[in-house]
Amino acid sequence: MIGHHDAEQAFLEAWQGGRLHHAWLLAGPQGMGKGAFAERVARFLVAHGPGGAGEPLTLDDRGDDAAARLVDAGNHPEILRLARQPKDKAKELARNITIEQVRQMIRRLHLSLSLGEWRVIIVDAVDDLETDGANALLKTLEEPPAKTLFLLVSHSPGRLLPTIRSRCRSLRFQPVDRDVMTTWLHELRPMLDAAEVRAIVTASGGVPGKALALIDSDVAVMEKKLLAIATSGDPENRLREALAREVGGTSNRARLELVIDIVPGLLARIARERPVAEIAPILAQWDRVQRTVRDAIRGSYDGSMVGFEIGNCLAELAPRHGQAAR
Repeated sequence: MIGHHDAEQAFLEAWQGGRLHHAWLLAGPQGMGKGAFAERVARFLVAHGPGGAGEPLTLDDRGDDAAARLVDAGNHPEILRLARQPKDKAKELARNITIEQVRQMIRRLHLSLSLGEWRVIIVDAVDDLETDGANALLKTLEEPPAKTLFLLVSHSPGRLLPTIRSRCRSLRFQPVDRDVMTTWLHELRPMLDAAEVRAIVTASGGVPGKALALIDSDVAVMEKKLLAIATSGDPENRLREALAREVGGTSNRARLELVIDIVPGLLARIARERPVAEIAPILAQWDRVQRTVRDAIRGSYDGSMVGFEIGNCLAELAPRHGQAAR
């Protein structure tokens, strides 16, 4: 999979060398496919058993067919998963992975293996653990059962207990290079034109999952609207008022998030096109956008006000912006 090559090589080298660490921290931005990578590792391990010298493989090598079929059906008894569960009679997920879920997993660890030679526990995401759950997991990581592998997915590894991080081997998933993302998107969706691909790559920040989510959005159209504000200064506020209407309200939350995704790449594009002396004002507006978004998340989250304020930041960057209304 895109962006997984280095992580796959690191895992396979450890497995082939018989040096498989009992806990791995899969760290990086959300949308990098860390959970999907963890599933591939789990499938590979329960279908191949002990590591050691041998022919080079990939994580997609099927191995034992019976074990692989059980994994494909979601029924392999030695793959355990911890994730946030739906609330009672609701589709909404619980805020955390609970201590009781961790305790149930620990009880399973006391049982003998019923199939194969490895047990794999996937925690997706370990950032979601309750404090008591994190402490319980730590005790298990300190004295791990034999032939048990923990795969801890983390979008914010800095929030984890340092003692948990210290007991894991880290695999960091970095944003994908622009050229690689561009080629991948062209192959995935040949019907996208060059402008759409460029806009998606820029707004995604090199995160494949975000790029996939943006494919069916009007990212190129929205980028054009935002650029118009930055170019003209929107002296009569018309573009900013239209933007506020377009992203305001609960039903338009996705469009507001799209704007928030687009702005960093748009500011970087403007910076590349301006003289060095004009970089400082662009950075100042970037900081202002960040503060606006951060304050909105902490507060009541009025989408129309956030959209209008982002428009204000862009309008400040227009050449001879002094005529822009305030």
